[in-house]
Amino acid sequence: MALCVLHSRARVGIHAPQVTVEVHLTHGLPSLSMVGLPELAVKESKDRVRGALLNGRFQFPDGRVTINLAPADLPKEGGRFDLPIALGILGASGQIAADALDRHEFVGELALSGELRPIAGVLPAALAARDAGRELVLPLANAAEAALVGGLTLRPARHLLEVCDHLNNGQTLATYRAEPSPTDDPGYPDLAEVRGQEQAKRALEVAAAGQHHLLMLGPPGSGKSMLANRLPGLLPPLTESEALETASIRSVSERAPFDPVDWNRRPFRSPHHTASGVALVGGGSNPRPGEISLAHHGVLFLDELPEFDRKVLEVLRQPLESGSIDIARAARQARFPAQFQLVAAMNPCPCGYLGDRTGRCRCSKEQIARYRARISGPLLDRIDMHVEVPRLEISHLTGSAPAEPEDSALVRGRVAAARARQLARAGRSNALLAPREVERDCVLDDACQRLMEQALTRLALSARAYHRILKVARTIADLQGAPTITQVHLGEAIGYRRLDRGASADG
Repeated sequence: MALCVLHSRARVGIHAPQVTVEVHLTHGLPSLSMVGLPELAVKESKDRVRGALLNGRFQFPDGRVTINLAPADLPKEGGRFDLPIALGILGASGQIAADALDRHEFVGELALSGELRPIAGVLPAALAARDAGRELVLPLANAAEAALVGGLTLRPARHLLEVCDHLNNGQTLATYRAEPSPTDDPGYPDLAEVRGQEQAKRALEVAAAGQHHLLMLGPPGSGKSMLANRLPGLLPPLTESEALETASIRSVSERAPFDPVDWNRRPFRSPHHTASGVALVGGGSNPRPGEISLAHHGVLFLDELPEFDRKVLEVLRQPLESGSIDIARAARQARFPAQFQLVAAMNPCPCGYLGDRTGRCRCSKEQIARYRARISGPLLDRIDMHVEVPRLEISHLTGSAPAEPEDSALVRGRVAAARARQLARAGRSNALLAPREVERDCVLDDACQRLMEQALTRLALSARAYHRILKVARTIADLQGAPTITQVHLGEAIGYRRLDRGASADG
């Protein structure tokens, strides 16, 4: 036949739009032309495909070969189209049977020997193939990642010849079966390992229960980083859809090899304070996700918060509110989800020992003010809770503390119960409530209203801070199973706003 049509998938953000590969053979001088906005790596596929076909003892057509990658206005990149292009040439020249092509989708890069090499971002392609009701033929090295998608028939192959044999003879590529993943992940650090800091642990539990952002303020060595690392272990397990969404982001990021073993683990990202704005939110000529998207449905920990460049921190303001990030370039644009939970840590002053009992701090008021001013009021306003993490007592360090600390499993049970109440009431966690939902679910009685008015006046709180206090108070009530917010709940929530500096609400 002179025309062969196959199905493949491109990569745009964390989505995999369909690409129809059309190969047409006609008489004329030997040539190969490719249209449909192919980038350089895609244009080079003609040499890889030619070598793979010749080394596989196939005949490369002598006439004119035209390859169209539709839709024409969608840029194509990478080597993922090598396999469908090669099969299209074989199908159009009659060297393989083309009857079964329509019920398959093909992705994979070809070596000159015909071996199939893995590609990046195969998980979104697997999700799209399942929704389209087709089987997915892909490199064997990508099979474990694609197998995370339930209800999809996978046909992994090592070599182009195996794929051709499958299309000619049928059912020669075995369906891939994934190994069952463990339900529990013992890799989370345990909260019981943190000595003392009961107030900070309480704040961590409240933050986990309501998905609230948290800022910890304390001297070096007080346990701020230890507490932050234990927050993922307090959060409820990811649902299947949430786990697949976070795995899709990691699949397309190309920052680290994707490991399907921990695909359902809560992300924990901790970028260094020298990270750029692009590293944090994503970017590039071909947009890639940044740290805030890699922390989707997980925790983004920013240690030494004032040491980050102020312009870098300011890029967090919009994602903290919207839960997504839009990256626009001249030729490309992409939207990545960024529903992360921010946990930050900082010292109380430049030397770090303000308020220490030893009196070792010598920082002036002006130095302290300049240090804390590195964090803008609008950004601080968007952080729900500010908690002090003081220096530990010697009794906690030597092991003579009287109380046995709670472990993560016990706290996670209370957090899961509180989250269940929030989902039953509003369908989302308290931190994500819209203003109308706050008015409906965070009603204050007269005594609470007076307390709130006093706090607004004394702390010069903004309207945004007002709503965040109400959400935190609602979470504290949910942890206790209380139907309404009381003065005790509201007072504790107000206590978590000690660093407010009267930032305007329109920041």
